Amino acid sequence: MEQRRTKRFRIKLPVEIVQLGGKRVSRPGHTFDISSGGVCFSSNRDFEVGGRIEYLVTLSQAPDARVQIRCLGRVLRIVRLTDQAGFTCQVVASLDRYQFTRSAVPATAN
Repeated sequence: MEQRRTKRFRIKLPVEIVQLGGKRVSRPGHTFDISSGGVCFSSNRDFEVGGRIEYLVTLSQAPDARVQIRCLGRVLRIVRLTDQAGFTCQVVASLDRYQFTRSAVPATAN
């Protein structure tokens, strides 16, 4: 029987890692599940367990606006894998602080 402190929601959302420790990065991926305490997401790069992490989860991308959660946490666990999209690991990170953001999506030129 699973005994987690918070309920996990299995949902696939775009995620972008924007900072690892003190280093700015841009690493795309997608979530496998998310809860009020953390997130499990795909990545094609290695992470340091225990390291600080900042990531953006995109909740909605309407034609005129994008809604995201900017999250701060720590890398808790890494599980090696290879999936059809070419991702090589699942990363589990805590969600220590978060902030909802909304931004305009720039119009594309035709």
